[in-house]
Amino acid sequence: MEGRLSKKWYVELFENFGEYYDNEPYTKGTKGEVDFIEKEIGYDKSKRILDVGCGTGRHCIELGRRGYNVVGVDLSKSMLDKARRKSTEENLHNVEFIQCDARKLNCIDQFDLVLSICEGAFSLMETDEMDFQILENASKALKKGGKFILTTPSAVYALTHKLEGEFDIVTFREEFKLEAFDGSGNKKTIDCESRRYTYTEIDYLLRQIGFKRVEFLGFKLGAFSREREPSKDDYELLVVAEK
Repeated sequence: MEGRLSKKWYVELFENFGEYYDNEPYTKGTKGEVDFIEKEIGYDKSKRILDVGCGTGRHCIELGRRGYNVVGVDLSKSMLDKARRKSTEENLHNVEFIQCDARKLNCIDQFDLVLSICEGAFSLMETDEMDFQILENASKALKKGGKFILTTPSAVYALTHKLEGEFDIVTFREEFKLEAFDGSGNKKTIDCESRRYTYTEIDYLLRQIGFKRVEFLGFKLGAFSREREPSKDDYELLVVAEK
């Protein structure tokens, strides 16, 4: 019992979630999101891509189908097992999956693009310092001139809309419940917590670690675009930063 209680919520949530994750409604915009990603790197197939918090590899695999070399990292073995099966079924030799805690990622100047999309790792940590560590590692992994594409829950949305969970306007932390599965496929409810960020916070954090240009674009599931301005109605912030 003690071992179970010591698990972080994001570990417990995803430890048996690999077979179910791709059925979630927020996973249905992958092709449109990859369209945006491709455009951001000028459709250059020589670009090497890192997906932090890749889950079941939906963005990695779609990019792999389009001819890009991609490495996906995630903390969850269950999610990576599903990602590897999907990749093997499609015979994608240009996509690799590695189990890794994003806080311990140790890549230096290896990638042209780093992704952290759909709350892949950032914003789920227990402290702001841990979130900052993930951003630092993303920056270190990028070559000079490389790009970082991040989506993260918006504090502005939480301040202007009613949430299902509880939102603390002092800490900008949201508490909520999610359904997960045990090892037998039975549903269970998990108490979760995430950090919501403002535009100015993200801008400050990214510039602190060396990003020269930070842009905020309009977020819409499956339709990331430079044609839309950020809005208080955007559930997440869409950030494109250049090192």
